[in-house]
Amino acid sequence: MNHEQLPASEKTASRAAPAVILSLANSRANARPSGVTMSTGLGLTSTATTTAGQDLGMMKLRAQQIVRSGAGWFIWIAAMSLINTLITAFNGSIHFILGLGITSIVDAIAQHAGHAAIVPGLVIDIIVAGVFAIFWHFGRQGAKWAFIVGMVLYALDGALLLLLRDILSAAFHVYALFMLYRGLTGITMLQKCQQAELMMGAPINPR
Repeated sequence: MNHEQLPASEKTASRAAPAVILSLANSRANARPSGVTMSTGLGLTSTATTTAGQDLGMMKLRAQQIVRSGAGWFIWIAAMSLINTLITAFNGSIHFILGLGITSIVDAIAQHAGHAAIVPGLVIDIIVAGVFAIFWHFGRQGAKWAFIVGMVLYALDGALLLLLRDILSAAFHVYALFMLYRGLTGITMLQKCQQAELMMGAPINPR
């Protein structure tokens, strides 16, 4: 699974971003480049050859990457859940711990009930996976509600796994929730960049 490793300086991004972006907006308003290297606290620097607007564009691009990377976990959760369902249907022995616990329970019930319950169980699993695909779709567009609702449901799913004593899957749920939370914080950074764009009077389109 591909996901980005953020620099260590981004651990304080949520605290530094508002002040940094306001500083960039003021610098852009003054329209004078600085000859002194300035660290933004987000792994970005402003030099004599880099304008404040370019720095803001880089910050906006980085925020977009964080949001999309975090939202990507929703589609992986949906995909792995359906793959687990297919593996169970064909009596396989492999199980992906990123998948949902609720779909695994549905699969177990369907198998125990017999062949007549396999198709209804598959339909339920597709619906559940589809909900997480919706979270992915809106989350990557910067919708906070998609991250929040999705994280709550996934946390409840992890609690269900704990009740079933599936410790390994529950522990991986915690890690996935952390990655989703990072995506959520990226939305805040992106909103600050958009506010700074309004202060500058024109949008910054990162290249």
